[in-house]
Amino acid sequence: MFLRSWVIGLALFAAAPVGAAEAPPPKLVVAIAVDQFSADLFAEYRSRFTGGFARLLGGAVFPSGFQSHSNTETCPGHSTILTGSRPSRTGIISNSWENPRIKRAQKTIYCVEDENAPGTAQVISPVHLRVPTLGDRLKIATPASRVVAVAGKDRSAVLLGGHKSDETWWWRNTRFESYAGRKMPAAVTAADAAATARLAAGGQPYDLPEICKPYEGDVVVSPKLTVGRGRLAFGGKDAATYYQGTPAADAALLDLALALAKDMKLGQGAATDVLAVGLSATDYVGHYFGTAGAEMCIHLVNLDHVLGRFFAALDATGIDYVVALTADHGGHDIPERARNHGIPEGDRIDGSLAASKVGPELGKTLKLPGNVLIGDQFGLNDFWLDPALTQEQREIALKGAVAFYKDYRQVAAVFIAEQLRAAAAPLTPPDEWTPLERARASYDAERSGDFVILLKPRVMPSTQTSVPYTTMHGSAWDYDRRVPIMFWRKGMARFEQPLAVETVDIMPTLASMIGLKVPASEIDGRCLFGCK
Repeated sequence: MFLRSWVIGLALFAAAPVGAAEAPPPKLVVAIAVDQFSADLFAEYRSRFTGGFARLLGGAVFPSGFQSHSNTETCPGHSTILTGSRPSRTGIISNSWENPRIKRAQKTIYCVEDENAPGTAQVISPVHLRVPTLGDRLKIATPASRVVAVAGKDRSAVLLGGHKSDETWWWRNTRFESYAGRKMPAAVTAADAAATARLAAGGQPYDLPEICKPYEGDVVVSPKLTVGRGRLAFGGKDAATYYQGTPAADAALLDLALALAKDMKLGQGAATDVLAVGLSATDYVGHYFGTAGAEMCIHLVNLDHVLGRFFAALDATGIDYVVALTADHGGHDIPERARNHGIPEGDRIDGSLAASKVGPELGKTLKLPGNVLIGDQFGLNDFWLDPALTQEQREIALKGAVAFYKDYRQVAAVFIAEQLRAAAAPLTPPDEWTPLERARASYDAERSGDFVILLKPRVMPSTQTSVPYTTMHGSAWDYDRRVPIMFWRKGMARFEQPLAVETVDIMPTLASMIGLKVPASEIDGRCLFGCK
């Protein structure tokens, strides 16, 4: 175990670009999260990129990065990227979790809401993020630093920007939004007008590039839905839904990031600034059409070009900037196409596994009152026992629930809270972690369930076979955990390190580049190269 870690550390040191440690700090950190951009997609398309991704391939490339935890969703994944910490430390265990003891009728807590805010409307807030981001730490060290975050989802923007961001904006349905009471600056007003006009006008079908033609082909998901030949057009009553899954939506976010950078003069002051961008369209394309069809190919080809234009615009400013790009999680193709490609174990989760289905039956069998089980999130990872049960009843319910799920054909493992609390944080590389260690990295004693189940590989944690979502992620397996990590800076020597690293290593690596001291005891990650 320790020898393995030492060997990886030696390899990272040996691969570090010559002179990286002596380089002056960059004036601007650009952190980009491409939602659902798996290492599998990166490996499949990397030789075909000619734009922004090709630029990044000329820097430091880590093709086996890991969102090492088991709950591979948008919220926990984004929480790791600029904090250097796993969900067990960030407190962001999943997109949402249950709090059966909360006073309000709605017991589900969204990862970036403040459920204690007055009123009935949902209030978006970073209150649940227990640790500082790179931007938060930078602003404490150098108050003159500015931090900006924009994204296609509120949770992406909030968890990349952190608690002290100067501007945090996200796209919601038909317009850009921010925290309650935030004034919309001129750059956002202009971007909002342009994006809403584009949405209202509708989007014509994208051309099918030559390299995407082999990916085209009908896949019948259900009698009412066939995918595989889409061109990412949008318009009519569903325009807002499908617009967010197009390169146009990502382009609008990057244009907004550039406009804010220009207006705020990011990278032009005495202190280093942070510009974080969460590109969400890849995730929507994956959910709507799967990861292996013509739709994803069309999207990635166009996203590559969009990123290229973005980097060219940054180049034109003359600012010394460094880019770090990764993903919040990976993804798996729709089971129907997987089976067509000779993967017979591709399957959809049985809806009868939901707590709302198992709980009442368990109660009858064990002669227990109440709901018995709570927790119907799509990944079915965390389950809570009804707080109205007595301690004796809880023990009976827990034993019965664990026995039921362990015996179910689609379940790989079941861990109770006591096991997860007792498990030590893993010290081996993330590709060697056991299922228990993966679940431990997602566990928070206050927020996680009374027990956790992990589905078997290639069991899609969704029963849905209709528009818009046909696929889901969230599993503990490497197709959902593994993501690329890339760094680029002008003049950086190119190198590639194939051994497993983690997304929590991004923040300490960037911190080292800008000369920001981060105590190792406060994070889970480590600097990857050029370490000071």
